[in-house]
Amino acid sequence: MNLTKLKKQHNPHSHRKTSILLASELVLAAFFILLVYVTFIVYPSQDEQVKIGSTYMTMNNSFYPVLNEQIANYVEDHHDRLYNRDPALIVNKQVEELHTFIRQRMNAIIINPVDGNSRKIQNALRLAKKKGIKIIVVDSQMKSDKYADCTILSDNYRAGQLCARHLLKHKKTARILLLEHYSAYSANNRIQGFTDTIRKSPRADRFHIVGKINTYGQSEITLPLVEKALKKGPKFDTIMALNDQAAVGALAAIDEVKLKRQIDVYSVDGSENMKKLLGVNHNAIASAAQTPLNMGKTAVRIAYRLIAGKKVPRTIILPVYLITDKNINRYNVLGWQ
Repeated sequence: MNLTKLKKQHNPHSHRKTSILLASELVLAAFFILLVYVTFIVYPSQDEQVKIGSTYMTMNNSFYPVLNEQIANYVEDHHDRLYNRDPALIVNKQVEELHTFIRQRMNAIIINPVDGNSRKIQNALRLAKKKGIKIIVVDSQMKSDKYADCTILSDNYRAGQLCARHLLKHKKTARILLLEHYSAYSANNRIQGFTDTIRKSPRADRFHIVGKINTYGQSEITLPLVEKALKKGPKFDTIMALNDQAAVGALAAIDEVKLKRQIDVYSVDGSENMKKLLGVNHNAIASAAQTPLNMGKTAVRIAYRLIAGKKVPRTIILPVYLITDKNINRYNVLGWQ
């Protein structure tokens, strides 16, 4: 036998190289298997991701972008997907958004209804519920809550009470203009809390509601309407606004007509814009503060609990508190609480 050929057949170095190459290939294969496994665990496929749709009456109010940001942060941390839409105060547009969410097979819908009385919105929520989608209503409510798994609200009635109590404490008489949003239950509850407190006061006969304006809670709508009321309407010395946006519009109208007499403006929200005016604009008196930060965090946690099949409260009421020029230094004026 050829000795050289025999040496080649039994070369230990050749076997060692083959073993090292095989081991390297096995390690590489194991690495890729692990990588694929981790990818699917940490970043699930689209079908496995939780999908949440959010729609608020308008995004032209910093309350809702801040609320939605809390939801978006939580969803992103869980590597899931959030779809946000803006109906811009149009019922039919919000109904279309709800039907889109249904077609996209959302796991949950977080909604602030444009109109709590709308049958179209109610019917869309009924269909979503029938499809197994969880419904969380925030910051306002529907006329009927039978399709809502959970409704999360600020204590809107108390917000109105706080404003009225401050007014009763600091003035002996008042002629009051109400700035409202008739189709929003949250706004109606705030105004109701205010008027009920005035009506039940021993000095109720000295405090009179002299006018009401439907402002939709928007500054740009409020400004010309209040300006017109100042020029042509019944005389008033106090304004109770459903929210800070309406209040800011009213304060701008007062400045626009260069009114010299005092008009006390009360509102609800505790927004950055209103807080900056307290103690600076002598007509800005108080705002009953709510917190979109807590509302957003609460809403998204409730959504995940519902999706997981866990029980949640039917209604959650979040506390409110009054911010005035006397205590404004305790609060952050550069954002929401």
